[in-house]
Formats: sequence, structure tokens, C-alpha cells
Amino acid sequence: MTANEFKAKLGAYVSMTDAALEKYLAGADNPQKKIYEAMRYSVFAGGKRLRPVLLLESCAVCGGDTAEAMPFACAMEMIHTYSLIHDDLPAMDNDDLRRGRPTSHIKFGEATAILAGDALLNKAFETMARSKSPRALKAMSIIADSSGTEGMIGGQVVDMESEGRDIGLDALRYLHSLKTGAIIRSACTAGAVIGGGGDDEIAALDEFAENLGIAFQIQDDILDVTGTEEELGKPIGSDAEQGKSTYVKLVGLEKSGTLAARYSGSAKAALAPFGDRAEFLLELTDHLTGRMS
Repeated sequence: MTANEFKAKLGAYVSMTDAALEKYLAGADNPQKKIYEAMRYSVFAGGKRLRPVLLLESCAVCGGDTAEAMPFACAMEMIHTYSLIHDDLPAMDNDDLRRGRPTSHIKFGEATAILAGDALLNKAFETMARSKSPRALKAMSIIADSSGTEGMIGGQVVDMESEGRDIGLDALRYLHSLKTGAIIRSACTAGAVIGGGGDDEIAALDEFAENLGIAFQIQDDILDVTGTEEELGKPIGSDAEQGKSTYVKLVGLEKSGTLAARYSGSAKAALAPFGDRAEFLLELTDHLTGRMS
């Protein structure tokens, strides 16, 4: 796959997802249009659509129809966005900037921001529940597990309890396996389920996503030190200011780069059973772990 082919396919997935999200979050004539405005403000703030792209491509490599997977891809983006809205709140990370724009609570106030996050979480499950896929219930269960107390929310709790404390590399990896990694993994496994993947295919994509999630997080930690506010769309150095443990803090910048490359390599190796079908995911791995924003 050439660089241009990769960019074209990635762009197509993002455009497809955005078009579907526009439909699910229209709400123009809804009496509660204010909450839709707040929901849309964060959803359409310029995210990478990583989780929808992973879900759609995981479905495709297992021989499935991406149209059937689209409600689940949109649900993943809604869940991810709700988590960012809540993470930015004064009670959590107290961030004023996200993706180059004022955060939801700065724009709309804390109460509306909380409700916008709640509404996106509910809308995600409304969207999945209305799918006609015969495998919808299993995919929903995977996504619910990854975003709840045993996944993303559990990771956020561990993150808050770890602030201002020195934790080891294993504890940091565990934290991020829940907070960041869980819904990256469920994007791939739920996509494979919707696509009709067999147990071996689902296991391979799970291993791929587990390693990709770690590499992605390490790259985030590196960028928090080496990036600029213009590149990242948010203040840099915020992790250090909040007393959070990061890979860079624990092992240094150079070794963090080495670790990111190692996990990226393991992610790509896990895709071997798919052969040429994995071309896009291989390119996506390099794209994400070599990104500057």
C-alpha cells in the first residue's frame, strides 16, 4: 500500500464516520437542541477518529461489511468524546484547551459539559441497540466492558489515585491498559465480531490492539514533552504539572522512544495471520506511533 493509498483510505473512513455522526447527532429540531450543540461541539472538534477507523478496518479484514459496523464505530467515538469532556472538568484534569479550542466546560459551563458527556454515553448505546446486526449484543457487551469500571473508568480512578505518587512501570502500564488501551482493544475486537471473525482472528486483533494502545500512549507521553501547544491543540507539560507518572518520567525520553518502537513492532507482528489483508493496519500503526500531534 502506497502512502497515497493509505491516506485516501484513512480519509475515506474519517469522512464516512463524520457523515454518520452528523446523522446520529443532528438534533436541529429537538427541543433539547442546546445539549446537541454541546455534544456536537466536542465530537466535531477535529479528533483523529482512531477508534472508529480501527473498528471499521477490523470488521473489513474479517470479511465483514463496514456499513453494518458503522453504528458501533460512531458509538466508540461518542464514548471516547464523552470521556474527554469529563476528563477536562475542574474536578478531574481541569484543562481549558482541547484540540485547539476551549474545553466543553469553558464554552458551555460545567453543568452542561457534564450533561453533554452523559448524553454522548447514552447516545452511544442507543445507536448500537438500534443496529440490526445479528452480532450486535456481543459487540455491545465488549464495548460496555471496556468503557466501564473494568476498563476506561477504572483506569481513570487508578490515574486519579496515582497523582503525586511515584508508581512503577508495571503499575503505569496497568493504568493505561484500562484508561486508554481498553477501548482501543474493544474497537478492534467488537469490529471483528461484527465482521464475523473467528476466534483466532479476534485473538490476533486483540493482541494487535493491546500493543498498539501501549505504543500510542508512550507516544502521547513523548509529545507532552517534545510537542508544542500549536501541534497538540492543548497545553504541553500538563502531566508533569499534575504530578502524573509517565513513561518519559519513569524511563527517560530515549528509552520511551525505544519502548514505543518495541510495542509498535509487537502490534504489527500480531497481524501476521491476516497476510496482505493487514496492509492498512500496518501502515496505521506506523502513522500513529510516528505522529507529531
